[in-house]
Parts: sequence; structure tokens; C-alpha cells
Amino acid sequence: MTAIANPAASTSVMSYAESLLDLVGHTPLVRLSRVTRGLGAAEAQPLLLAKLEMLNPGGSVKDRIGLPMIEAAERAGLLRPGGVIVEPTSGNTGHGLAIAAALKGYRCIFVMADKQSEEKRSLLRAYGAEVVVCPTDVPPESPDSYYSVARRLVEETPGAFSPGQYWNRENPAAHERTTGPEIWEQTAGRITHLVAAAGTGGTISGTGRYLKARNPAIEVVGADPEGSVLSGDAARSYLTEGVGEDFFPGTFDPAIVDRWVRVPDRDAFHAARRLAREEGILAGGSAGTAIAAAQLLVRELTEQGRGDAVVVVILPDTGRNYLSKFYDDDWLLARGLLGEAEACAGPRFVA
Repeated sequence: MTAIANPAASTSVMSYAESLLDLVGHTPLVRLSRVTRGLGAAEAQPLLLAKLEMLNPGGSVKDRIGLPMIEAAERAGLLRPGGVIVEPTSGNTGHGLAIAAALKGYRCIFVMADKQSEEKRSLLRAYGAEVVVCPTDVPPESPDSYYSVARRLVEETPGAFSPGQYWNRENPAAHERTTGPEIWEQTAGRITHLVAAAGTGGTISGTGRYLKARNPAIEVVGADPEGSVLSGDAARSYLTEGVGEDFFPGTFDPAIVDRWVRVPDRDAFHAARRLAREEGILAGGSAGTAIAAAQLLVRELTEQGRGDAVVVVILPDTGRNYLSKFYDDDWLLARGLLGEAEACAGPRFVA
């Protein structure tokens, strides 16, 4: 940040950022008190705080990793002026990379699965990126998967480099360097539980590693969609975007997660909609996954008489990316996900 004194008024100082990249991080915590109604007596509940990562410039937690991955590649000579960034992404990492690339002058090609929202694709194109769409329901090793297509594009494109968010150590390191310390400072070291969904695993691994280094008693709870292998489920299709995987990324450290909550699509989407309508926070389906897990944890802690606990839940991105999906009643109805009579096992601890 730059501050410049006004010579005509000694008490006035201009304050501004040199670029949008200087505004990444330092997202606030906000107390959630309405989505915990019905989970036990309010006065006996632990404090539930949400980390609002949608307030990053690109609208998600992935803004934190875009620039560090690019700068590491520049230092290693893997990305040179005029180069091309190619990356498979569910959208948000692409947005973070696209912002940094726009300021640094790199061309971007992003490869996405067809289950990702049209809003995400449009946003990437708005930053000047090219978007290639691949089928969702194919295994990672298929030549048609978005991982394989991205690898092929790197091989075929002169000057291309893939940051490889699923294997790049700058991913969890960015969270160990920023997200973890922010939460520790914002809670004055009183945090007892961290709840986060995992995709690449960078957020939960890096943040959790820092917090456990400060206090090994802090419990890290992973929130995972049904159909993701990260929590030990059999790989199968699900609708929630940006979290869960059908393989184990190199950026994920399973030793950091103390236990998992497995969350069905329906519960994730309804939790996100409730968050918007009761707390005024418009967040994505991955946030809904984390909120459903946090609600289960709050109920458990309340029943255990742990009203002194401090639970921080990370909300990864904005709901503006999903207005045509689970915020649309017709979209939910078409998939049998709207209606109180819908049979559902509900979120549950699995480890």
C-alpha cells in the first residue's frame, strides 16, 4: 500500500494500492449466528466465525495462490516474457491466475470440465483468457479429461507453462504464509477448530499446518462431497464444484485433517442458500459444503458442553458464480434437489 501526505493539509494522507495484487488476503471473519439456530441452546453454542474469502479481488481463496505460483515459475526460468499459462481449473484458480497474468502480460488458456458454471467461463473470458471445455464423467487418465487436455496443450503451445495447482508446493505454502497467520491473529490464538472443504487440498493443508504448529490441539475438520476419494468414499459424480477429487493431489497432506464430514450435494446447496437468506452472505457450493460440516460440528460441541470453543469455517468463493445453478429453483427442481420431502442421508462424520 502507498500513502502520500497532502502538503496543503498535513493531517490528510492518500492511501491506495499499487495494483490489485496488493489487495489479496487479509479477508475478515464474521460471526454466524442464524445458520446455527436449532443446533442447541444459543447461549451454549461455540462461537462460529466465517472467513470470507469471496472478498478477495477475484472473488475466491484461489487469489492467494495465483501470483506465488507465477513468480516461482519466473524465478525458475519456466515462465518467460510472452509466455502462455495453461491450467486445468474448476474456475477460481483460473481467475486468480488471470488477474496476475493480466498485470504481467501473459496469455492464458484454461481447461475446464463441463460441469463448471457458465458464469465461471464467462469471467475467465472477460479477463482475456481462452477457455477449453472437456467432459466431466471421464477418469483423470482419459485423453479427454481436463487434466490430459491441459497437458497436451502445454506440449503443443510454444512458451507454455502449467502452474500445476494440484502438485505445486506454492499452493499450500501460500496458505501457510497468509491464511493461517491471519486466522490465528484474528482469533487472538483462541481458535479450537478449523473447518474447510478440500479440492487440491492446498487451503486446508497449508492453513491447518500453520495453526497446528501454533497449537497442536486445534482440530482440523475436512468437508468433502459424497463421491470424493479424499474422505475415503468411492469416486463417483457429484454436482458441487471446486471441492472433492477422484485422486489424491500432491498438494494435499492427509495428516493435517483430523476427521471428515461427508456432505451430499443437496445439503451443500441448501446450506449455501440458507447462508445467503439468513446471514446475507452469498457464497458458493463449496462454502455450503463447509457450512453443513460446521453445523454438524457446532451441534456436537454444544451437546458436549463446549461453548468455549471457537470454530472458524473457510468460505472459499462467491455465490455470483452459481446464480444459474443451485441459486436457481428450476435448476434444483430438475435434479430433484428441491423440496422438504427429498430423502437425504445428510452430512455425517466419517473419520
